[in-house]
Amino acid sequence: MTAIDPCDRDTDVADSPSVPAGTSAQAEAEAEADGGGSVLGKRYRALTLGIVSVVSLIAFEASAVNTAMPVAARALDGVELYAYAFSAYFTASLFAMALSGEWCDRRGPLVPLFAGIAAFGAGLVVSGSASEMWMFVGGRGVQGIGGGLVIVSLYVLVGRAYPQRLQPAVLASFSAAWVLPVIIGPLIAGTVTERVGWRWVFLSIPVLILLPLAVMLPALRKVERGERSPAMNRRRILLALAVASGAGLLQYAGQDLAWVSLIPAAAGLALLVPCILRLLPRGTFRAARGLPSVVLLRGIAAGAFLGAESFIPLMLVTERGLSATAAGLSLTGGGLTWALGSYTQSRPRLEPYRERLMAGGMVLIATSIALVPLVLADSVPAWLVAVAWVLGGYGMGLVISSGSVLLLKLSGPKEAGSNSASLQVSDALGNITLVGLSGVLFVGFGGGSVAAADHTAAASATAGTGHAGAFAAVFVAMAAVALLGAVVTTRLRPAAQ
Repeated sequence: MTAIDPCDRDTDVADSPSVPAGTSAQAEAEAEADGGGSVLGKRYRALTLGIVSVVSLIAFEASAVNTAMPVAARALDGVELYAYAFSAYFTASLFAMALSGEWCDRRGPLVPLFAGIAAFGAGLVVSGSASEMWMFVGGRGVQGIGGGLVIVSLYVLVGRAYPQRLQPAVLASFSAAWVLPVIIGPLIAGTVTERVGWRWVFLSIPVLILLPLAVMLPALRKVERGERSPAMNRRRILLALAVASGAGLLQYAGQDLAWVSLIPAAAGLALLVPCILRLLPRGTFRAARGLPSVVLLRGIAAGAFLGAESFIPLMLVTERGLSATAAGLSLTGGGLTWALGSYTQSRPRLEPYRERLMAGGMVLIATSIALVPLVLADSVPAWLVAVAWVLGGYGMGLVISSGSVLLLKLSGPKEAGSNSASLQVSDALGNITLVGLSGVLFVGFGGGSVAAADHTAAASATAGTGHAGAFAAVFVAMAAVALLGAVVTTRLRPAAQ
């Protein structure tokens, strides 16, 4: 689950242009008569199916990448850049989200939606045809631009195309659209990788994009244009661009731990720090009580989980000799329990205990990450990773969705949009920073020399003797970050309460 958060859909709607508070009784009756009484009624069926198909494809790509990435990195002799193939996506999407929000307000959601889908497909083609790892990473960055444009456009589209009474059902379908890809994605991607080649995992998805576009194009033409802003907020776009550029420079510096790397590192910090302080609520980085801590926790939870998850398939393939399919399937349970955790926190009787749920969720995340490196020992069965990720996924469902509820609870009507945007920025920044840190630790502890030669099941005989220290460094660090998040949960209640 690296491209779009599957259980935090409601927060993004606040960034959408306002929609009428409701419809008249006559309009409701007309909608019922026209088959528009539900999201799958005649009036909305094509649009709903198209939107769900786009989200499903992005979800499938996210789960497929985790499965194919270890093979791709070794084939391109670029294991030392492994982490950047993930963080490049989030670095680019951070900028694209801000651009998409302004673009949607200025021109409506259709143009950025189609531009995003085109960029997403182009990035897949670039990655799938890459001859070197840097070209592969560049393709992932293009994908990130597309993903950032698409996800914001979809939420704006929901706000404009559906009446308010149907919007919760559409947003629920976003989460449901992740379930099937999480189950079948690793299996399909692993089979394709092993029998045809990793490149076809990337090259085949652009063809599949054509179907949802064909389904929803007629319905998209009927979407009302809505009110338009007179001009884009260029200041916010430039701030997001500066943050993305600064994060990119820091990642570049981190891949080569030499004195000369201090130059791009310093330039990256000079761009990143002042701009991110303007994009996030005041007091975020000192965990001020209330809203700032909610925003901070989002970045910690998302980044720690992804920072560990990104290296699990590589560890299982190189250290335990598992196939790409088996390694990818080890993460499937986490996607399912993430949805279960989200459902659990939504129960009304648990509302008074929301902060405790989030603290428990962070402890589960830390525990799950800490269990993973035990598999580096031959005597520990590899399936322990799947069990650990079931626990971690449930913890993420509790934390991420509860954080969205708290954010809206702590935001005034005029602040919900900007605060929701801050939550997205924190999410992306956490992913960029902690995946990048994982990459630095992995390379620093000798993981960059993982052999490019194919590993077979027989390789498990030498598990734990090659690069176990590099993998252990990643998982121990991410578990420690998750424990830090558990401490931050004590700061979620505003001081006045």
